[in-house]
Amino acid sequence: MRNKKNVYKLSSLVFLFYFLSLQSIAQTSADSLLDFIVKNKSRSSICLSKNDTIIAKYNEDTPMPLAGTVYIMTAVEFAKQAGSGIFDENSYVALSDVNKYYIPVTDSVAQQAWLNDERGKNHIVNDSIQLINIARGMLTYNCNANAEYLVDILGPDNLKNNIELFGLTKHGAIFPVVSSMFMYQNPKKLKERKILDGIGSMTEEQYCKLAFEIHKALEYDTLLKPKFSGKEFDIKMQQLWSSRLTPGTTKEYVQICKILNNRKFMNTNSYGILAEILETAMEDPSKLTWLKHEGMKDGKTPWILTKALYATTTDGTKIELAYFFNQLTPDENKRLSKWMDSFENNILTSESFRQKVVASLN
Repeated sequence: MRNKKNVYKLSSLVFLFYFLSLQSIAQTSADSLLDFIVKNKSRSSICLSKNDTIIAKYNEDTPMPLAGTVYIMTAVEFAKQAGSGIFDENSYVALSDVNKYYIPVTDSVAQQAWLNDERGKNHIVNDSIQLINIARGMLTYNCNANAEYLVDILGPDNLKNNIELFGLTKHGAIFPVVSSMFMYQNPKKLKERKILDGIGSMTEEQYCKLAFEIHKALEYDTLLKPKFSGKEFDIKMQQLWSSRLTPGTTKEYVQICKILNNRKFMNTNSYGILAEILETAMEDPSKLTWLKHEGMKDGKTPWILTKALYATTTDGTKIELAYFFNQLTPDENKRLSKWMDSFENNILTSESFRQKVVASLN
């Protein structure tokens, strides 16, 4: 009997040690990301709001390339139009229409992961898929081809209008990301420096205009896409392309997140659709025990890491967070990516950690 009690005590201690270890690891990861921000302020930007009041900020007005986080704007327009009956989000479209903008050299991992998921759920019927699942693929898997296709469905002017509607004064122009990659090709075999200098000297208006011209060509020209060369889209080309992605600020993305979190911007139908495409984190049953809703989108290139998220807890606490990193090394990017979940979880659940963030950034 005494041996059984000893075994029970030992098991309890082992479990307690394991639980505390997990907490320690999570806390260490969250602290590590915060420490990186503090030590690398010129390459970091953060804005944190609780219950409609910004409580922590640093470089919040500094525009940085957004990468995939900009697709929040596409998600909002998708939800607005579908929720207002402009199109049926459950209608099927041919995957071949989406694939016009799919470049295997650059996006094969994301696109194939999305398609495998959809096939596993039997969502692909006669090589067609519902619009809402195209939007989910854009947001969950960061499928650039899906985002580019949705530009045609939603209309580029409507995406542009949302920048004004949200009152975003520092947000850059939204343009087709896949199409912009074709600017970094070298069919005439010019010196690479000449191409880089030429693209670097373009104004935002010139850059966006050319991206949309290429987008229109991809829609109809079946010979253009196969000519894309991954070899020509080398590291130097990719770095300039990455630096010219649509910029935004953490302050303005917290502003967007507040609008979405407060559920007052769109009609009820639109918010229901937004929940299906942007708030997929709520499909985790454990989230339902402490969150009313949570939406998020991240973005990433080898040199950029960005994220914006919002959540309302069951007790009514509202949190909005945006944090961006720029000019990272690949190793820094890898480490920060591993720390993000812990950092965000602590932001959402721990008042003491939120206060630590406030104190660290003051």
